[in-house]
Amino acid sequence: MSIIHKRPALQTFSGIHITGIQGKRFDIVIQDGRFTSIVEEEPQLKEPAHSDQRLWISPGIIDLHTHLAWTDFDHGDQLKRDSREVEAMQADAFAATLRTGVTTARDAGGILPSTIRHLVQHYQQPLRVQTSSDMLGAADARGVQHLGERMAQIFGTGAGWIKIMATGGLGAPTEKVLEPNFSEEEFAFIVRNAHAHHKKVLVHTWGGVTIDWSIEAGVESIEHGMFLSEEQAGRLAESGVAFVPTTSIYRIAADPKGVLELNPVICDRAARAAEAHSAAIGYAKKAGVRIGFGTDYATPALHGYNLQELDTLMDYGLTRAEAWKSATESAAGILGSGSELGRIAEGYIADAVIYNADPYQARNAEQLRNSIVSVLTGAQEADLIK
Repeated sequence: MSIIHKRPALQTFSGIHITGIQGKRFDIVIQDGRFTSIVEEEPQLKEPAHSDQRLWISPGIIDLHTHLAWTDFDHGDQLKRDSREVEAMQADAFAATLRTGVTTARDAGGILPSTIRHLVQHYQQPLRVQTSSDMLGAADARGVQHLGERMAQIFGTGAGWIKIMATGGLGAPTEKVLEPNFSEEEFAFIVRNAHAHHKKVLVHTWGGVTIDWSIEAGVESIEHGMFLSEEQAGRLAESGVAFVPTTSIYRIAADPKGVLELNPVICDRAARAAEAHSAAIGYAKKAGVRIGFGTDYATPALHGYNLQELDTLMDYGLTRAEAWKSATESAAGILGSGSELGRIAEGYIADAVIYNADPYQARNAEQLRNSIVSVLTGAQEADLIK
């Protein structure tokens, strides 16, 4: 499997299948990093003699919720590492993410645009990243003046997103996890101030009133949302606010013998969250909420296994086509890049994945990952960091 780091001036694919379009083959031309020609082939009398001559192409996967800077689940452990070791591990995270077919990521807190720029340039890993740089959490609930100062710091980093930790998470007691970290006034100020500075907003919320506040304020997306109610799902759909559930991380965290090896209390909280997610996905699907693909993956044990999220989304009720759309076309729209990413279409950036088997027939994420032949990026360095 290979990743195309330096885009050639011209690439062509003859008789390739486009994922999700059955029974048709296409001749595709990529020039200067964009799809310039996509023409359906004339129907052929027979398929290639050898199955290994058949290839499929899909848009590059977009992970809307990841943490590329984190090397350890406990941030205190990361602080014990040498800075050179941390940098090398972050570069490995970029490489692993690309290898699994993710060509665009939205980092949900922890990495600065300057760090991304260094990793892209120094390690030649052309991952397209949008970032929120930092997170506004309970420690920042000190009034709008303080929040304005904190947000000015984040704006100064060049981040394109503001992340609000509106509720607790796995670290919060079960009976308190839906309690707001901010007052309604503070929450509304954050969103209003972000939008006034042309920044988008994502909201970490497990549920409760902070979902209502998110809808009323017009944020771009809510994250996790496993305790989303049916009524809230309807309002999300009407408002256009997207839902990025990050389902697979909670099943992983719930396993006491899994790769994260968390303590029993955290595993129990994760299990409750995972159990609730299925209903939330059902409500969102029924209401027509725009669902986006996000993993919430961090640490070397998780980076590179992003495709597991597709499995979980389908286990929770999405069709294969719906799950793929959440990771491509819908995700691009949530980022505000729907006119140039997320589709195999003329004029679009040629971020794509080539497979040697039909992705729609893959039994699971492991089989899908193993069928990747190459990952293409139409990246121009200036466009990689936002």
